[in-house]
Amino acid sequence: MAFFGVIPARYASTRFPGKPLALIHGKPMIQWVYERAMCANLQHVVVATDDDRIAHAVAGFGGVAIMTSPHHNSGTDRCAEVANILKINEQDVVVNIQGDEPFIQKEAINLLIQQFQNPNVEIATLAKSFLPDENPQNPNMVKVVTSKNNKALYFSRAQIPFYRNLNIAQTYLKHVGIYAYRNDILQQLTLLSPSNLENAEQLEQLRWLENDYSINVSLCNYESISIDTPDDLIRAENLKNINL
Repeated sequence: MAFFGVIPARYASTRFPGKPLALIHGKPMIQWVYERAMCANLQHVVVATDDDRIAHAVAGFGGVAIMTSPHHNSGTDRCAEVANILKINEQDVVVNIQGDEPFIQKEAINLLIQQFQNPNVEIATLAKSFLPDENPQNPNMVKVVTSKNNKALYFSRAQIPFYRNLNIAQTYLKHVGIYAYRNDILQQLTLLSPSNLENAEQLEQLRWLENDYSINVSLCNYESISIDTPDDLIRAENLKNINL
């Protein structure tokens, strides 16, 4: 079983066009992501893009880029196309690494792929406890509830679970948006139509749950920083000690 890191990266973005090429301490963001992914226990790392400018930048720092269709609706679909191009085996694992998280930690990726030591794992992701100063009512922080066997029961932008009994400690898990899939499962996911819960919450993973796929969740203390806007980039530029 081999582990393939795929970094979906598109140039078009409503809030921040061209953000994979935005410079952070002199390096394009996509290079930060790529180099950090290369430090994890992955046999292969590639950037999946639909834009020649990004592919050229990746080649410029010695990385590998694969051109994919411009018509994909999600990073999941782009990962699946790369898996087909590379002719990845059915039981190999594809790790979907967000191209806008330049501070992704190798430990988080390694923890994610460790879940596949269990041959029954189809899809894996991560979650962490909310910090005291974080508000679980924030819809931009996706919550997840899990079974006793660490399988996701539901993801929501709402505050879940709802504590009717206020005499027990209230704990919430925040979803860390990185996924890994066995390739045969990944290919099946791309054939699913958008689901009701997915449309309601705008969370792709609910489509998978509604179609009876299981998502294993490992608890972690790791969390990256997404660069969604130019203001996020300014904050990233001000961070210290971000070298590999």
